[in-house]
Amino acid sequence: MAKDDFLKTFDVIVIGSGLAGQTLALRLADTHRVAMVTKRLIDDTATNYAQGGIAAVLDGTDSVESHIQDTFVAGAGLCDPVATRFVVEHGRAAIDWLIAQGVPFTRDEGGYHLTREGGHSTRRVIHVADATGASVQQTLSRKVRQHPNITVLERHIAIDLITGSKLGRKTQRCWGAYVLDLDHDRVLTLSAPNTVIASGGAGKSYLFTSNPDTATGDGIAMAWRAGCRVANMEFIQFHPTCLFHPRAKSFLITEAMRGEGGILRLPDAYGGERFMTAHDPRLELAPRDIVARAIDYEMKKRGLDCVFLDVTHKGEAFLSEHFPNIYARCLELGIDIAKEPIPVVPAAHYTCGGIVVDLDARTDVAGLYALGEASCTGLHGANRLASNSLLECLVYGEAAANDIRAQKPVRSPKLPRWDESRVSDADEEVVISHNWDELRRFMWDYVGIVRTTKRLERARHRIRLLEKEIDEFYASFRVSNNLIELRNLVLTAHLIVACALKRKESRGLHFSRDYPDLLPKARNTVLTPRP
Repeated sequence: MAKDDFLKTFDVIVIGSGLAGQTLALRLADTHRVAMVTKRLIDDTATNYAQGGIAAVLDGTDSVESHIQDTFVAGAGLCDPVATRFVVEHGRAAIDWLIAQGVPFTRDEGGYHLTREGGHSTRRVIHVADATGASVQQTLSRKVRQHPNITVLERHIAIDLITGSKLGRKTQRCWGAYVLDLDHDRVLTLSAPNTVIASGGAGKSYLFTSNPDTATGDGIAMAWRAGCRVANMEFIQFHPTCLFHPRAKSFLITEAMRGEGGILRLPDAYGGERFMTAHDPRLELAPRDIVARAIDYEMKKRGLDCVFLDVTHKGEAFLSEHFPNIYARCLELGIDIAKEPIPVVPAAHYTCGGIVVDLDARTDVAGLYALGEASCTGLHGANRLASNSLLECLVYGEAAANDIRAQKPVRSPKLPRWDESRVSDADEEVVISHNWDELRRFMWDYVGIVRTTKRLERARHRIRLLEKEIDEFYASFRVSNNLIELRNLVLTAHLIVACALKRKESRGLHFSRDYPDLLPKARNTVLTPRP
């Protein structure tokens, strides 16, 4: 292969192919050459898994102030007021843009059907039945593939960002990324004056997660190594209701099902008792952190494998119309949700912290932006309000696109090729697989829904041992998909634990038995990498 074939030059590199990355790419593609890097296929994203919908003020009985207040309450005092208002005020325009792209949102007699989810004071979640994310993803993916200025690099995984320090420069600017082409086992150098991390969260750090296999914290880890601050990584949102079944992997039972009257119950052995009455006056419509902790408490108290979500009172006609995908999937597994309750467990769902960004999605490193779940905008605070995540992707995707469009042209320097001299090792994959399993299990046991300082210290000790082992592999052997993901997961786990140990209180998604009280002033947990 010719030497130049390993170098590809663009105006913008987008790492990730979910809603945030696709929004930015489509808004820039008419004027910029965009590369979209995705480590599997373009639709293998967390967006594609999102069932519930997108929260926005779309009804005359609703208001921006109400949506902001609901976000503040869910965020447990830690939401950034400016960022929250910025996102909520741009909600309607973001939805209008999606409608213009062709997303077929569900309608009723009065227009678009709005549902209500936990933490919301009214119906404001616009949706496409119970598969909103899949519909949005497929609609935008078609447009991305058809646009002549967007190059989609499927089965390509980013290894690391190329920054000024790697080039021996004093100024720390991002100039692109090294990317492993999985089909041809070669590393490409992608050059661009603007790089956007839109790679999602880190749910795969945990044993049980609703996230796709791609959610390995890649963007957060790469940005940290490049010199970016991260914040609030201790706030991992556990979705209360993931389907509990041996043949169901990462299948979510949407928040909207509780919004439409679903009741959480104990097993029949305990009389099928409704247990949220003992935990919160809002019952099943309490914010996710409260519901997840309630389920965790009831399961541990009684040694249960799961609890049950009962929607049988809604009837087959209603359920098959409003939740067709969940209804069909459960039937495939032998569960008729119109006649029997759904077995559910909490699962790691959303990374509320991430790379620190401003209102234009700019990070601490010039030329580097971060969007979506990989970023920390300040919107989510200590706990994400249901269906605010896709809205954040849309609003910040547009903001970053506008900022990039306003930038003066910058000439990229000559970038070095990746060092391919390292050799493979026959035992590498076995060790990686073992370390991956160990990490996910002790993160679930020690850094889960309820934490203690002793458990966190145990996790930190094990992470340090894994980091040392992985660094040796990374320095000596050829990179592989599994090695890259494990390296990023372990670093992301390190950041989660470091943030958790710094927070000496219980707030939102971080609950510590050693510090059960809320401190009078809410503060962000910000980590700064060493130079």
